[in-house]
Amino acid sequence: MANIFPRGSNFLPLKIAFCLLVLGGATSTGLWYYFTNKYTNVGYQPTQPVPFSHEIHVKQVGMDCRYCHSFVEVAAHSNIPTTQVCMNCHQQIQKDNPKLQAVRDSWTTGQPIQWVQIHKTPDYVYFNHSAHVNRGVSCVSCHGKVNEMAEVYHAKPLSMSWCLDCHRNPEEALRPLNQITNLDWEPKTKEGQSVADAQRELGSKLKADWAINPPDKNCFGCHR
Repeated sequence: MANIFPRGSNFLPLKIAFCLLVLGGATSTGLWYYFTNKYTNVGYQPTQPVPFSHEIHVKQVGMDCRYCHSFVEVAAHSNIPTTQVCMNCHQQIQKDNPKLQAVRDSWTTGQPIQWVQIHKTPDYVYFNHSAHVNRGVSCVSCHGKVNEMAEVYHAKPLSMSWCLDCHRNPEEALRPLNQITNLDWEPKTKEGQSVADAQRELGSKLKADWAINPPDKNCFGCHR
């Protein structure tokens, strides 16, 4: 009696098993990569050309974030400070410190300091700094306690789910506009009230007063 199926069909179960193994391996690799710090860059701390300490400049000296990052309130992208900004102080303060040699070289040659950018969003993501900081979202919400960092690192995941959590519950992050760059600020609590409850109460009021309604279902809000 002739075979109903061609001879090659004998290998079909092996082929299916092989494909399932490859698919399973690819899925496992994707989950391992995209749901861990290797993808979100949490903890990423590159070596910078100048050992700039935010802890000294912000916490000890009391400098406002906007002195160096002066575009955050008016532009979609925050700016990395120019050498001119550094030299406004360091022409007089610690002007001979060897750690600042790269700053002095940049000032002399006119070549910008090659700072290593830490926080980046993919090209397919639209993020506007000014839209957030002008509606009560502090630097600390996305960048962590930079004022306590001797060397800045990537503190928050900045993933899509992380952003959506904030868009769906903005009251947990909103604060008065005059406290945006005060990274140690906490809302005032009533007797027996927790800081988290005080934050939600204040945040809910600010959300209503400012008519804040961030996109959380419309993909076009962040992908344009």
